[in-house]
Parts: sequence; C-alpha cells; structure tokens
Amino acid sequence: MRWKGRRVSSNLEDRRGGGGAKAGGFSILGLIVAFIAWKFFGVDPQQAYQATKQVTSQGSQQASEIANPTPEQQEASAFVGTVLADTEDAWVPIFKQNGMQYIPPKLVMFSGVVNSGCGAAESAMGPFYCPADQKVYIDTQFFKDMRTQMGISGEQNQSELANNQAAGDFAQAYVIAHEVGHHVQNLLGISDQVQKARQQSNEAQGNALSVRLELQADCLAGVWAKDTNQRTQFLEQGDVEEAMDAAHKIGDDYLQKKARGHVVPDSFTHGTSAQRMQWFNQGMQTGDINQCDTFKATI
Repeated sequence: MRWKGRRVSSNLEDRRGGGGAKAGGFSILGLIVAFIAWKFFGVDPQQAYQATKQVTSQGSQQASEIANPTPEQQEASAFVGTVLADTEDAWVPIFKQNGMQYIPPKLVMFSGVVNSGCGAAESAMGPFYCPADQKVYIDTQFFKDMRTQMGISGEQNQSELANNQAAGDFAQAYVIAHEVGHHVQNLLGISDQVQKARQQSNEAQGNALSVRLELQADCLAGVWAKDTNQRTQFLEQGDVEEAMDAAHKIGDDYLQKKARGHVVPDSFTHGTSAQRMQWFNQGMQTGDINQCDTFKATI
C-alpha cells in the first residue's frame, strides 16, 4: 500500500504517552486474552464499556500525549493520520453528492486505557467507534497483534519497519476505514435506528441486527478503498487479498471455531468470514454507498 507523502489529517489525537504496558493492573497479555474473549463470544461492546469503567476508579491513569515519540510511534501516527485523511477525502464529496455535509470524526490513538464518551475502555476492546463523542479509538498495539495473527514474526516486523514497509498495512487501513464506517452510519441515523430496534428485540434478534450493522461498515470500508484508489492509485499487488484475509480472520465463525472448536450462530455479532469478505468486496467493486444496504439484503 502506497501511503507516504499524502495529506495527514488534523483530526488525530495522540494519547499514547505514559507507557501502556499495564492498565488498571492488567498485563497486555491479559488485555489480549480479554479482547479475544470479546471477539470470540460476542459480548455487547456497550456492556464491556460499563465494565471497564472500573479501570479509572481503581487508580489507572489515562495515557497522555507522547513527549518523545520513537520512530515506530512516529511511523504509526503518520500512517493512521494519512488513512484518516483518506477517509475524509472520500466521504466529504460522497456526502455532498447526496446533499449532506460530512463532519469528520476525531481519531484517538491511545495506549493501554483511555476515557471515551462511552466510558473507560482498554486495549482489550480493540478498535472501536464511540457515537457519544463521535471519535474512533485505536491502540496501535492492536496492529502488532494483527500482524502476528497474519503470520508475521516480530523480527520480520522490525526489519520491515526499518525499510518503511509495514506488513499488513492495507489490512490495518481497512480496520480504520471500518470504524469510520460506523461514524458514517451514525451521521446517517442508521446507528440510532438499529439501537432502538435492538431495545425491542430479544438477544438473538439484537445480535442479528448488530451483524447487519457491522457488515454495512465493512461495505462502507470497501467504498472508501475504491474511492481512494481512484484518486491516489495507492493499492499494490496483494493488498486486496491482504484485506480479505483480515476480514476472513475476524469473522465470528472463524474466531469461535478457533477458540472452542464449534460455532454458535445466534451469538454472532459481526458476521461470518464469508459475509465480511463479501460485503467489503461489494463496496470495493461498486464504490456505491447505496449498494451497502445490508438491512434489506439477504445475508
């Protein structure tokens, strides 16, 4: 993925200072285990937010801005800021074409634990969007874990960083674009409609609505990818396959089967691997937001 040399968004908040090896007494390993449990077993993020509010009450301190960022931290900031700028350059004209105004979200980079409009959150949550403050939150440790999951060793990561060739960069960009997709849904009023419908549904029905919301965000990420590539030709050979592999490995069925050997479809909250790949591809092939209506489609 070609990303260097383009505009970096001014809507970036870097709160990675003060370390981040521990949050609220939990080790990073513990956070990763908790994150896997959330992804595998479909715990409602809002419930998880409430649970993590104990973090600050137990004396954890929110990370502040980095005083002396390392080259790796600078690289991560430049990458995330560039991808965020790409989402802005994609969605501003799309909204304008549809007679609307796009208000970009802020993106908060944090380490370990962070306070959001949705409550305190830990790295274990993974990247998330908070509609209450209209911000995307990402601990870049997630990207390192993601590269590991894609079969790239730590030694390889360091080598590639030195050569300014971050592994899995388009897969990482897809994750950012997916979260920004939730912001698009929020601006369009889709998120509120789904939340109201979930309140009137049983657990299985609520999970099914969450799946459609997540798949739509995947599709919107695909719309971003097509638009950005048309403007910048940023895609390189293997990038699309890389994103597809990431989509496959975060499917509910893949994660549940890997965790416990079997799947429970009624507990799915994000969609199967096949569905996630299908809807990302749908957005990327069409580049049309109107083709991302997962709520009317048969999935």
